This record gives sequence, structure tokens and C-alpha cells, in this order.
Amino acid sequence: MREVPLRTLARSGLPLLAALLLPPAASAFCGFYVARADAALFNRASQVVLVRDGDRTVLTMSNDFRGDLDEFAVVIPVPTFIERDQIHVAERAVIEHLDAYSAPRLVEYFDDDPCAPRREWLDALNMREMRAAAGMAQKRADSLGVTIEAAYTVGEYDVLILSAEESAGLLTWLRESGYRVPRAAEPVVASYLKQGMRFFVARVNLGEQSRLGYSYLRPLQVAYETPKFMLPIRLGMVNADGPQELYVYALTRRGRVETTNYRTVRLPTGMELPVFVRQEFGEFYRDMFARQVERERRRAVFLEYAWDMSWCDPCAADPLSAEELRELGVFWVGDGRELGRPTAAPDVFVTRLHVRYDGENFPEDLFFQETGDRTNFQGRYVLRHPWTGEATCARAAAYYREVERRQQREAAELASLTGWDLERIRSRMRLARRLPDDAEPWWRRIWRRGDDGAVEDGGR
Repeated sequence: MREVPLRTLARSGLPLLAALLLPPAASAFCGFYVARADAALFNRASQVVLVRDGDRTVLTMSNDFRGDLDEFAVVIPVPTFIERDQIHVAERAVIEHLDAYSAPRLVEYFDDDPCAPRREWLDALNMREMRAAAGMAQKRADSLGVTIEAAYTVGEYDVLILSAEESAGLLTWLRESGYRVPRAAEPVVASYLKQGMRFFVARVNLGEQSRLGYSYLRPLQVAYETPKFMLPIRLGMVNADGPQELYVYALTRRGRVETTNYRTVRLPTGMELPVFVRQEFGEFYRDMFARQVERERRRAVFLEYAWDMSWCDPCAADPLSAEELRELGVFWVGDGRELGRPTAAPDVFVTRLHVRYDGENFPEDLFFQETGDRTNFQGRYVLRHPWTGEATCARAAAYYREVERRQQREAAELASLTGWDLERIRSRMRLARRLPDDAEPWWRRIWRRGDDGAVEDGGR
């Protein structure tokens, strides 16, 4: 039997909920939306969709595993026994759509002609706001205090549900089954067993995958009931070789989700940035996020998006349809046909959380609570393009002076958010055109007065 090393979750792209068994080799506002900072910006990025209503939970785990599929396996602590029909295989495209919909975004505006007739604009906008070894000899498992409670084949996965009397027996069973498990995993596994948790083990069934015609691993879903609203992440850090990126997309009925045992911090948003950031939004967002992580001493969970799923503004992607939401396990949403709107998504609020974590700064699993707060929030960054057309009216000089001040603020904001060098930022900016000092309305020149009050030029 080929030995499968226990490695970090992040390298596979699987959610950092638990331990992965992997091979050695293994990513309300108007305006015009121009770019988004989705999960693909970060290496080792794991994605989890948590659907939660009361004690009912549907967990969807996405991965971008690269390697020999016969070496893939995942072990996840689960709070209760899992039956066959509680496990499902979803389509990756649905999570990609959710990621795109909720990603921080860059929007741009273009200044109006400062000399155009003034128009009245509304200041307030209307806001309408996811079988490892089923044939293993039970006799040996019994001798180790391990119980194979169930074995299923779901799509391209073979799944086992395990319980154990003690961590040493479970880890021995895993090692004898061909897994190379680090010794540091034992105390973490023991803590989960003390909580009465079971272990969900999934491996790829290559025959089934070939028969189904898939060349990649689809997301795994598990539905269960538990009063604990949490994600077990500690096992995934046992032998991690660096910080891990985790995205949690929480879909609930009432409102925003936040962590209870770590600070939930809103990312800086609404800042106006130099227009050259349009070509470097990925670099900007990575550096900005890293700076926020350091400012919070690497112990915060960041809110990137919180919104009613029925709409978006600006839309980095369309809201998910009722069919897509049900694919992610949102069991309280119908298909929308009774409303005459197949895309209707009533009573679904999405929260997007992003955390960069390691064992030192995140010694506990993530615990959550659903709040009643339905205030919309999005990571949104703004580019404002100055007017580039002809402008020689009385207001033009004041407009260009204000644009110059605005651009200096944009440069300082970008430097503060990212740590980029301020002078280099300024040198890269295309500064607004300034009017010559003598450019002023012709009528003002007619009646200009000298220091002594006498009328000059045309007034003589």
C-alpha cells in the first residue's frame, strides 16, 4: 500500500478544518466595477461554505488538490454520526460563483466636466441588499479501540465514519492503513475525542471518478445537526510549514456571522486610490491584507463582505440563484418558481470571512455566532479619474486645485494601506492638468481692479 503523508490542508486548497492526508507535491455603491480580489489571489487558499440555521449545518469543502489522486485523503472531525444521505458532492462552479460574488472589488468613477451645467444628484441611494479503507479488518480496528461506524461511496469519494476510544489507537490505525501521521497530531486528536467527536475520512475512488467523467475533485458536503457553530482548524496546522489562508462563506437567515473567540475586524473600505492601481489591484490587495494582519498582531478574522444575497452593488458577479443556493445546502430556499422569479433568493444573508492563521496565533478552533445585523458591508476601493477634456470656465481652476489635493490624499492613503513607498507612488501618478496661472474667465479680466481699487483693462 502506498504511504500517504499527512500534510497541511492549505497545500491542497482544502478548507483548513482538520487534517489532510496528502502527497508530497501539491491556490451599496454606484460606479463601474473593474476588478475583484477573489481567493485565487492567494496561494494555499482554502474555501469553506457554512450554511447554518438553528442547529442545522451544511458544510461544503472545496479544494484545488494537485497530485496523484490515489494519494488524496482528508480527515475531518465531525460532531455527530454521519449517514450516507448526509454526504453529497457539489459542483465547484457554485463555490467559484459565490467567491466572485462576495470578493472585495475595485470600482472606478469618472469626473464630470467641471464646466458642464450643474445637475442635482440624489445623495442617498436605495440599497436592496456555499471509502479511505472501508474494507479494513474490523478485528484490528477493534483491538485499537477504533470503530468503523459506516462506509459509503458518494460520487467519486469513498467515505468512512470513525470513532475511537483514544487518540493513540486512532493514529495507529491510520498509520497501519498507510498514512504517515506526525506525532504532534496526537494531543489535538485527543482533544476532539474528549468532545465526543467522530472523524470523517474521505479518499478518491478512481474507478468511480473515471466512470463519472471528472478530471478534478469536486467539493464535498456534509449535513449534520449540532449546537456548536464552529470549524475545527487545529488539526490542519499540526505540520503546516507556514501561515494558512482560509475563506469562510457563511449563509444564514438572520444576518452577519462573526467569530466569538477571535476578533472579527472589518477591512478598510471605501478608500480612494491612485488610478494606476487598476493594473495592480492584486498586488495592492495582497499587500494591504498583509498589513492589516500585522496591525492586528496576526490574531484577527477579517470581514470582507456581508450582504443580502438578493442583490449587489456594484456586482462583481450576479447573486446566486435559488438553484445554486440549494446546491450549497440552503435548505430553506425554494426554487423560486412560485414567485415567478427563478433567481429569487429570499432570506439568505452571506458573510465572507478571511483569516490568515497559524498554530501560534490561533491555538483554538474557530467558533461563530449569527447576529441580527443585516447592515451591508463590502471591501470596496475606488478610482476617480479626473476630467481630461477642455475646461476653461470659472470653476475649472478650483476644480483642478481640488483634484491635485485629492491625488495627494490618494497617494498617502495607498502608502498607509500597503506600506509602499510614498515618493514612488507619487512618481507613478499621472497628476491632473493644471490651468496656467493667467487662465481665468474673460469677464473677470474685464473688471479686474488694481490694488488701489481703480478699474483696469477693459474697464478704463
